[in-house]
Amino acid sequence: MAVPPAYADLGKSAKDIFSKGFGYGTLKLDVKTKSQSGVEFNTSGSNNTDTGKSGGHLETKYKVKDLGLNFSQKWNTDNTLTTEITMEDQLAKGLKLSLDTSFVPNTGKKSAKLKTGYKRDYANVGCDLDFDMAGPTVHAAAVLGYEGWLAGYQLAFDTAKSKLTKNNFALGYKAGDFQLHTSVNDGTEFGGSIYQKVNSNLETAVQLAWTAGSNNTRFGIGAKYQLDKDASLSTKVDNACLVGVGYTQTLRPGVKLTLSGLIDGKNVNGGGHKIGLGFELEA
Repeated sequence: MAVPPAYADLGKSAKDIFSKGFGYGTLKLDVKTKSQSGVEFNTSGSNNTDTGKSGGHLETKYKVKDLGLNFSQKWNTDNTLTTEITMEDQLAKGLKLSLDTSFVPNTGKKSAKLKTGYKRDYANVGCDLDFDMAGPTVHAAAVLGYEGWLAGYQLAFDTAKSKLTKNNFALGYKAGDFQLHTSVNDGTEFGGSIYQKVNSNLETAVQLAWTAGSNNTRFGIGAKYQLDKDASLSTKVDNACLVGVGYTQTLRPGVKLTLSGLIDGKNVNGGGHKIGLGFELEA
């Protein structure tokens, strides 16, 4: 079997059906460029149509291939500066080490996180150390895979309080055109998803969620249809009768337009529906 996914990526195909292609409630512009020296620049700006709040960020990435190092720096309009240095496949094949730091000049707040990950056939493990003035928090996860079956565990341990703050389990099965994922978070949140690639143009997914002590089961059905090589249509509906529709069109190489909307099926005539527009440029 190939390397299993990281814990955070379990059930990712179904999650993408419900998230990608939808951006209602925001107007967003993304610009990606790359210099001749190999430095990548990612600029993004967005406006929330509900609150009117605008925000954005500027990110630069640079790779030192000889040393296997990746440098990333990011600034956002909340005036937060982040820097990440990553080394992969240098000390050992499949081993990834990262140092992620952030700094807020206005308040002087600083934070740092040391990330480690190791992946090989049948196993994908990771351990992050989130430094805090009160005491570091340890985040760890592991996924084992065999003949399509996947089993994962994720935890977070607060050393300052000597308390387990996250305790999650997941089971799944992955075939070529079918994926099944189930999870239990902290013994109270139960979830599951099914993903199926019906044919080369159509993908479908179903999500279920339930909280212990509640009689309400949340569910959603989503689909993505590839109209042609440059256009796709995404739709989803949940148990609250919220209907999402998204249309993505590649206008030309490096230029992508996304239109999306959210309709309250229980109150069609009452307004409150949302629309979104996204424009992506890459050169």
